[in-house]
Amino acid sequence: MSPSFCSSRISVALFLVISAVPLAYIISLERALPSTHVISYHSSGFFRECAKWDDVGRRFLVSFLDGGGIGEIVPRDSGDDVLEEVTLVKDVDLAGNASAGIVIDRDRNRLLVAVVDVLGNRFSALAAYDLSTWRRIFLTELSLHSEEKSFADDVAIDGKGNAYVTDAKASKIWKVDVNGKFVSTIKSPLFTPPGWYNNLVALNGIVYHPDGFLIVIHTFSGLLYKIDLTGEDDSNRVSVIEVTGGTLRFGDGLELLSPTKIVVAGSPSAKLVESSDGWRTASVTGWFSSGMVHRIVSAATVKEGSVYLTHIVGFGSKKRHILVEAVF
Repeated sequence: MSPSFCSSRISVALFLVISAVPLAYIISLERALPSTHVISYHSSGFFRECAKWDDVGRRFLVSFLDGGGIGEIVPRDSGDDVLEEVTLVKDVDLAGNASAGIVIDRDRNRLLVAVVDVLGNRFSALAAYDLSTWRRIFLTELSLHSEEKSFADDVAIDGKGNAYVTDAKASKIWKVDVNGKFVSTIKSPLFTPPGWYNNLVALNGIVYHPDGFLIVIHTFSGLLYKIDLTGEDDSNRVSVIEVTGGTLRFGDGLELLSPTKIVVAGSPSAKLVESSDGWRTASVTGWFSSGMVHRIVSAATVKEGSVYLTHIVGFGSKKRHILVEAVF
């Protein structure tokens, strides 16, 4: 046996061993499911950005990060079988764009969806769909109101039906009225913290607080903002919430549990954050790690009092996705 042949065999063997290490690690993670409740479902795509529980329809609504669209997952009363995702929305005119953050507008029986060109950052929009017929009610192109590249990431609604969409690329928030008309852009120097590395992914998860303000997470810096919607002076409406007890760096989706509690979904763990002074300050009071670090946590929702986390990546030939119950 020639030395060159031996060397080639050793090189091939070494490559196989090295390449098998991450694969073996991923397989071990997949097999070691969390100790909390897990809802598994097969999907038509590998990437799912956000899931929200529709209590009236008794289903999870999920957004398609790859290719765009909305699907539903209907849990069964018993059994741990893998569920099947059913596509509800697939707009031909939005093909090539992704569906990112979603929010249910219960008072108006509709779903609001942030639509974005993920790779080119040349198109951002807000779409609204009727929850019963899935007819598209409006499509508002937000990128028409941006002088720079943009990335519509997440959306929240206030008591009047106004929508607020975060721009994860250019650190701003678009406001759209209840009929889909663009109203204004909320900007602040505070939305751009020092350090270019802190702004690779900017404003992301957003929720509306019933006391008349927004809470927004800045992903790469971990800053949490309070945006007062009741005043008329834009210069004073944005403030940084002083957070103690842990970092919120890489926080993604937000879910309001009560007037004093929010969940910050992100990897490697989701965190429970509480405030006792109207969100002037807050504290991290709980952590939950699903252990599924290869899937990446992106959003949270509440089903009958339990928090469930969306993991972006699905695995296997049938693209198995999971929603994991978070216990803090």
